[in-house]
Amino acid sequence: MARLLIAASGTGGHLFPALAVADKLPHWDIHWLGTRERLDGCLVLKRYPLHWVAIGGLQGGWRERLLRLLQLLGAVWTVRWLLHRQRITVVFTTGGYIAAPAILAARLAGLPVLLHESNVVAGRVTRRLGGCCSGVALGWSSTKLSRPPARVWCTGTPVRAEFYRPVPLPEWAPHGSGPLLVVMGGSQGARGLNHMVRQHVRLWLAAGCRVVHLCGRDDPEMGSLRDPAYVECPFTDEVAGLLQHGDLAISRAGAGSISELAASRCPAVLVPYPHASDQHQEANAGAVAALGAAVIVHENPAGEPLHRAVWRLLQPRLQGVAPALDPLVAMAAAMERLARNNAAADVAKLLESLHHLHQR
Repeated sequence: MARLLIAASGTGGHLFPALAVADKLPHWDIHWLGTRERLDGCLVLKRYPLHWVAIGGLQGGWRERLLRLLQLLGAVWTVRWLLHRQRITVVFTTGGYIAAPAILAARLAGLPVLLHESNVVAGRVTRRLGGCCSGVALGWSSTKLSRPPARVWCTGTPVRAEFYRPVPLPEWAPHGSGPLLVVMGGSQGARGLNHMVRQHVRLWLAAGCRVVHLCGRDDPEMGSLRDPAYVECPFTDEVAGLLQHGDLAISRAGAGSISELAASRCPAVLVPYPHASDQHQEANAGAVAALGAAVIVHENPAGEPLHRAVWRLLQPRLQGVAPALDPLVAMAAAMERLARNNAAADVAKLLESLHHLHQR
C-alpha cells in the first residue's frame, strides 16, 4: 500500500496546495508533518494523522544558528524514525522550514521525495536541497533552479477542488448589486495592507461597493468600522465562494493566493509583502501583472496609490459601462489563462509514479 508523508506547515501558501494534492490520493495512507502553534492544527488534524516536529530557520547570530542546526539534526532523526515506524513509501513537501528535515530524512532512508516550488523565485530550501530530491515540481515555468535534480516538471500550483466548481457566495458576506471587493491579507493577515485599505474603504462603500475584508487574527483595528456592506473576519475557509463572486480582489502576492485568484477568474490589485524572503512576492506579482491579470501597488502608509488603482478599476463598473470598456473583463480573462486546472492531479500522478518506481 502507498504510504505518503506530507511535510507542509505554517501558512496557507504551504498547506492548501498540499491539501489539494492529498485530496487526489483518496486511497493512500497519508501522514502529515507539521509544527505546533501554526495553522496546521485547525486545517490538518481533523483529516490526517499529524506528527509534530520542532524546526525553524537558520537566521540570527552564531549561537542562534548553532542551536537551530542542532534542532535540525534532531528533527531529521525524528522524521527518520517516523518514516520507519509508519512504513512511508514516498515523501512530498511544499517547502518552508519543515521541508529540510523531511528531505534529509527521506534521503537517509532511501525514499523518493518530491518537492513543490510555487514561487517564481525559488525558495532557500529549493535552492539548497532541491538537488537532493527525486524531482521538483514548479508552479512557474520561468523559475530557475541553481541545483536542479534529475527531473523537473512544471505543474502549476495545486488549488483545492472547490475553486473549480460553482460555489455560492457565503451567507455572511454582504449581498446586493454593487461590485464586490475582496481584501485578502493572507492566512496570517497583513497589518500594513489592512491599514491602507481602512484609510479608503469608506469611500468605496459610499460609491456603492460591497467589501469583505479578511484581516487576520492579530489586526488591532478590527471592529473599527461598522457598515452593512462591509464584513470583516480574521480567516475563512470559504474563499472560493468569495472570489468566484468577487469583482476585484486586493491581495498579497503569495503563490497560493495568486493560484486561487486565477482559478476563480478574479482580477486583483496585488500588494507584495515588502519583507518576503528574496522579494519572492514582488516576482510573483510581476509575472501576473505582465499577463494583464493584475496591477501592482506597493505598500505605502498613506494608501493613496491603492485607492487610485481600486477606483480606476471599479469606477467603470459602478458607472455601468459596456463590457468592452470595463478593464475588469479583460483582467478576468487573463486570470483564467493563468489557471492550471490540473495541477493537483498532475502532482498526484508524479507521486504515484515515484511510488511505483520505488516498489520495483
